[in-house]
Amino acid sequence: MAGIWRCAPHNQEMDTSPDVAESKLIAGFWQVVALRGWHGVTMARVAAEAGTTLAALRERFASPLDLLRLDGRIADKAVLAGTIAGQGGSARDRIFDVLMRRLDTMQPHRAGIERLLDDAKRDPFLALFLGQRMLGSMGWMLEAAELDSSFPSGSWRAPGLAVVWLATLRAWHGDDSPDLGATMAALDRALDRAEGIARSLHLPIADAEPEDAAAPSP
Repeated sequence: MAGIWRCAPHNQEMDTSPDVAESKLIAGFWQVVALRGWHGVTMARVAAEAGTTLAALRERFASPLDLLRLDGRIADKAVLAGTIAGQGGSARDRIFDVLMRRLDTMQPHRAGIERLLDDAKRDPFLALFLGQRMLGSMGWMLEAAELDSSFPSGSWRAPGLAVVWLATLRAWHGDDSPDLGATMAALDRALDRAEGIARSLHLPIADAEPEDAAAPSP
């Protein structure tokens, strides 16, 4: 990647490590969204905000939708990187922790994300795209919480978690408190409702322990 990401005015090379380059690019992208809305996003404006060139962007991205995909991958990776295997606690506690950490990754770009969510209410194509991406992300969040989302026993979990996530996002949108107290309360209520529905449908909330792990040692 050496030499790809450059500051156009001075033609000086930026730090080309993937994390730094992608961080600058995503920050520029969300700045454009915050200022101009989704329909005001152009690759030229993103390049200008990120301090790179159109040629550099075209090498990796075909459209602003690809930048949304990149942002989702970065957020997922950040949550997964902070996950400790065998973390213990209840399934509910693990889900709560994972989703709050996912929100933490969004805080630096909050203005842009909130405007995108507003725009999605008036753009069915954008809403559909975001919904599809969200389901994939929720699958990874279940993995981070050490819950199975595979077919058949866990296939309901990603759609169920997506509903919880949407309720949490609605509370987060406009929650200006330093500790995100209203958001955490909304997440708690959404998890209560999800658990209630799961129990009424006799769906397993937590994964069963493997037989050899559950059996006592001889």
